[in-house]
Amino acid sequence: MSKPLVIAFASRTIGMDYQLKAFSAQFPEADFRFFDTKRDTLGDRSEIDVVVTWSPPHGLIGSLPNLRLVQSVAAGTDHITSDPALPAQVPICRIVDTDMAGGMTAYVCWAVIQRQRKMHGFLDNARENRWDELLPIIPPVTHRVGIAGLGTLGMAAAKALLAIGYQVRGWSRTAKTDLPEGLEGFHGEAGRAEFLSGCDTLICLLPLTGETRDMLDSKLFDQLPRGAHLINTGRGEQLVDADLIAALDDGRLGFATLDAFRVEPLPQDHPFWHHPKVLVTPHIATRTTPPPWPARRRRTWPAWMRRPTNCRCWTTPAATELSLPCSKTKENIPCKTATPSAARTSPSTCIPIPTWPRCPARRRW
Repeated sequence: MSKPLVIAFASRTIGMDYQLKAFSAQFPEADFRFFDTKRDTLGDRSEIDVVVTWSPPHGLIGSLPNLRLVQSVAAGTDHITSDPALPAQVPICRIVDTDMAGGMTAYVCWAVIQRQRKMHGFLDNARENRWDELLPIIPPVTHRVGIAGLGTLGMAAAKALLAIGYQVRGWSRTAKTDLPEGLEGFHGEAGRAEFLSGCDTLICLLPLTGETRDMLDSKLFDQLPRGAHLINTGRGEQLVDADLIAALDDGRLGFATLDAFRVEPLPQDHPFWHHPKVLVTPHIATRTTPPPWPARRRRTWPAWMRRPTNCRCWTTPAATELSLPCSKTKENIPCKTATPSAARTSPSTCIPIPTWPRCPARRRW
């Protein structure tokens, strides 16, 4: 009798129970275990085949000697790859979920509108049973919104904000050629200062990389128009907390809406909770919902787990749904030897572990 697949749900910041129902339906024969904020039922760690995770504790994945696959429950994988003890030979999958773009777009539009239209003032009046029509109504066309990060989520948010009537500009690491009409594009270091100078609201949707870590700092705030609104739905490690507090206190920034933090849950004594110019939301801007992606994993996981043991990348017929740690190939074949420079320029090559255990693609903005 073959050994059942052992799937562990792991997180150091949230409970993973919400994933269990969908996975049980697709993997009824599996043995499910947990290592999250609620419980530790891993048992014998040598038995774990797959880890389904959001922000696993550092060192956990490396402690699973027979692990064959790591599955992120989000579009990003930096919450996994930031672990310095991450085993190089274990493939990592991510989620491509169209519902995530809708969720992020809704959150971003709400965050922009609630400050630009001064809804906080109307809410304060309502709590005091006060009818006051004197608060200014400023049309969206006069407000400039900048989006740092023009991936799938950033582009969806840009289109929605344009439809509302905002002036929208975007910044990306490299030039984009498919910008929608009305979206003003900037790219690279050369275009960043000009981009920032025209952001009445700045939205950060960048992934966490070596370049974006601590990028939301005093120097960047100085380049924004005075009184700008910061919305961070990227990663908490991108924001220098003390610099933000200082910029809010001296008026360089007018407000901050924050959904991602260095430490999650945000400690109860953190100054963000009580600062009058900060709105905290508990990392809920968007989230993958379990159905239907576990059904796709039922089809794609077996090919991943048959990969060569000495190779970081192994493609599947559903490669467009996966984030390959090195690159995406078009065929279901093992990785090909490649040089680091080829990895940067060719979308059809992968890098075997002996050549380069960390793919440069992880450093993308």
